[in-house]
Amino acid sequence: MIEVTAFRKERVAVLGLARSGLAAARALAAGGAQVLAWDDAASRREEAIEAGIPVADLARQDLAGIRALVLSPGIPHRFPTPHPVAARARSFGIPIIGDIELLARSRAGSRFVGITGTNGKSTTTALLGHTLRQAGRTVAVGGNIGVPALMLEPLGPDGIYVLEMSSYQLELVDTLAFDVAILLNITPDHLDRHGGMEGYIAAKERIFARQRANQCAIVGVDDPPSRAIADRLAAEKTRRVIRISGRGGRLEGHQNPQDTEAALAAARFLGLSDAEAGAGIASFSGLEHRLEHVATIEGVTYVNDSKATNAEAVANALAHIDAVHWIAGGRAKEGGITSLTSYFPHLRHAYLIGEAAPEFARTLAGKVPFTMVGDLESAVAAAHAAARPHDTVLLSPACASFDQFRDFEARGERFRALVEALPGRRA
Repeated sequence: MIEVTAFRKERVAVLGLARSGLAAARALAAGGAQVLAWDDAASRREEAIEAGIPVADLARQDLAGIRALVLSPGIPHRFPTPHPVAARARSFGIPIIGDIELLARSRAGSRFVGITGTNGKSTTTALLGHTLRQAGRTVAVGGNIGVPALMLEPLGPDGIYVLEMSSYQLELVDTLAFDVAILLNITPDHLDRHGGMEGYIAAKERIFARQRANQCAIVGVDDPPSRAIADRLAAEKTRRVIRISGRGGRLEGHQNPQDTEAALAAARFLGLSDAEAGAGIASFSGLEHRLEHVATIEGVTYVNDSKATNAEAVANALAHIDAVHWIAGGRAKEGGITSLTSYFPHLRHAYLIGEAAPEFARTLAGKVPFTMVGDLESAVAAAHAAARPHDTVLLSPACASFDQFRDFEARGERFRALVEALPGRRA
């Protein structure tokens, strides 16, 4: 755990006591701050009390003298309706920050890489962290992926923090300037939390805030909002700007070319040779549920892309894989799959599950053969029966999982178990 000493002997409020919030409260207390913590869930308050963290109802607490409100990123502070405690803090002029800001203030001598985007940020974060480690660099990987920021190892001046940054987290950073800031892409998502598309774009663009001449912005330019941001950054002439694209490449081992381009550019900027960067990327095995190779059975490849919860994420797969037996559906997101029309020639057959199946069927009608199978078990069985050597069975749902599964991880794990139970010779 990293001790946060920036607020020693000062009063700090913490709202939200899930993993990152509880870690922040503990790190502040360890650094000598007077912590007042709260969570609307009684079970989390009890966990905090067991960890020795003072609990106080911040909706009723006197906030005078509070130096900062540390907010868990999942709690709204502006849109669609601010949490009452966040609204109170703002009325008192109290800064609202997150755990990433606390990390930055505590490890000012280290270098920081921030990675954001609607899709691909987890894979890029893990890929870059792996590549740096393979080259012998001192690295800690966390943020929106895996370990909460303040539970990472304290690194010295030679250390590099590689952090996945959600739009929610970026809104809660106000002093950190990333040495390398990566924006992969922007497509509509979480619009209710940002007051619309303009607010979402502005939140993503915050990853480049405060950068200086010796720092680097890496920007994917395959979508109009990101391309416009790259143009604005280049016009400022404040930092180095590197434009990347995922178009025209092919997946090697089902790896997204845009993720690879971003990791390569960052690794080189951080001092790795081409040979070191290439070796690290080549040895990366990928993340679970993100274009994860599950098995090859009788010449048919099975890929778990359960994390693809919107059409843009599915496009990353369909753009680079042919002869696909596509398992799709769940709880639909705005826009459905109409944006995937140009990739329909890559599909052999679609197997539709969950609440979105009727909507997806209307989009596919007359363009792609499909079967309304209802659930994942039936989809895997039907795809297994139909697929032939050199085909790919791809779970890439373009939907949230909550109609049939706890989360996308549970959906991916079920797919993996179903595939592992299939008969046939493994490659």
